[in-house]
Amino acid sequence: MKNIVIVGAGPGLGMSIAKKFGQNGFRVALIARNKEKLNQLVNELEVLGVEAVAYQADILNKAEIGLAFAKIKEKYGFIDVLEYSPTPSIDTVANTLEVTEENAFYQFQFNVMGAISSIREVLPDMLDKQEGALLFTTGAAAINPVPIMGNVGIAVSGLRNYILNLSSELRDKGIYAGHVSIGIWMQPNSGVQEKIADIWYDMYTKRDRVEELVTDDHVS
Repeated sequence: MKNIVIVGAGPGLGMSIAKKFGQNGFRVALIARNKEKLNQLVNELEVLGVEAVAYQADILNKAEIGLAFAKIKEKYGFIDVLEYSPTPSIDTVANTLEVTEENAFYQFQFNVMGAISSIREVLPDMLDKQEGALLFTTGAAAINPVPIMGNVGIAVSGLRNYILNLSSELRDKGIYAGHVSIGIWMQPNSGVQEKIADIWYDMYTKRDRVEELVTDDHVS
């Protein structure tokens, strides 16, 4: 079986991705800060017949991320897919005129440094095997300016640049790097998360595009 690790897993999009890949033959490992919620997600997946584990880690803490990945690799071995999709708390978001050094640096740590820490845990093994996939989910501010997401946009547009560079460097080495940017609001129980998970699985399996901006047209 193949293995997917979802960093920043939650009951919305992360869970939808876990279900989609899990129901297509993947074992699922979830990483997030809230242990109680993680256990609930694991139980939900197991009811669906998906083998899953969860490990608590703060993506701002490199050591915790490293320990979580070490436990996953000890249990499952090679990680075939990394999906990175943490969502910053709304109270950490600043509009353009309220951007400060501190709140911009926080978003950079959260979105970019957390991604780098996660990538470094899986990429060496992927390069050795010449296979694997790195999937990153962000908001529309990564591609198009969104003034109310001023500090987040600075960070995720930088992450997008890194993802596109990873794609260029890795495509000839058997490793796929892709980016989905979500340009619509994801209301609970709207079905949007499931459709985004379908888009991700399609991109992963076909590898015919590096990036997709999800709009209302995708889910109408």
